[in-house]
Amino acid sequence: MPATSTEAQPCHCGSRTLWETCCAPIIRGDRAAATAAALMRSRYSAYVVEAESYLLASWHPQTRPSRVRFTNGQRWLGLQVKNTASGGVDDKAGTVEFVARYKIDGRGHRLHEVSRFERLEGQWYYLDGQHLN
Repeated sequence: MPATSTEAQPCHCGSRTLWETCCAPIIRGDRAAATAAALMRSRYSAYVVEAESYLLASWHPQTRPSRVRFTNGQRWLGLQVKNTASGGVDDKAGTVEFVARYKIDGRGHRLHEVSRFERLEGQWYYLDGQHLN
């Protein structure tokens, strides 16, 4: 993982906890995401640090692409979780609505999506998402 994060840095996902105790252990595979929202937050952080192998591993086998393409010059600015439905520790499926802000070549963009997640054999996976505007 080409992470440039340090242990004392706040997590990229905006949880107000430290990177090293929030998303980093999930991305490294030290622990699984307990909820769909935790998986979504870790995937956002994985985009920030360009952790392609984690993004592919956390993608549902039925919808997983062959690779993740990162945009040169893209800088992630923040994540806001707007709503969650199901996706808890005892659920098999859930949704997370979020807005992720980013810049490419100095121009601001936002990704507003409702993502679907499914738990298979105790692990959460990103299934797909519907973009909202």
